[in-house]
Amino acid sequence: MKTRLFTEEFKKKAVELSVSRGTVKDVAEELGIRAELLSKWRNNPLYNGGYLLADNSKLSEEQLKIRRLEKELREIKQESEILKKALGIFSRNERSITNL
Repeated sequence: MKTRLFTEEFKKKAVELSVSRGTVKDVAEELGIRAELLSKWRNNPLYNGGYLLADNSKLSEEQLKIRRLEKELREIKQESEILKKALGIFSRNERSITNL
């Protein structure tokens, strides 16, 4: 079976269409893709306008906001750790150059 690749724009438009119509299954059939794939795109902040769990109606707006903020915090902590490590590496390199 041949793997199909979809552009970012196609994924975003498919998500928009499924949200406006309110049905994943019908839109997926219309576009010739699996409903599971479209659901995955709907839950991906890259394609759904930056929201987490866009079609999880069991969560309140506050819960969705908390999840989004927790995700942002994790990402910022990771970035901070990477920057600290990079600073340590550059500091070591600078010290070794000045000792020459």
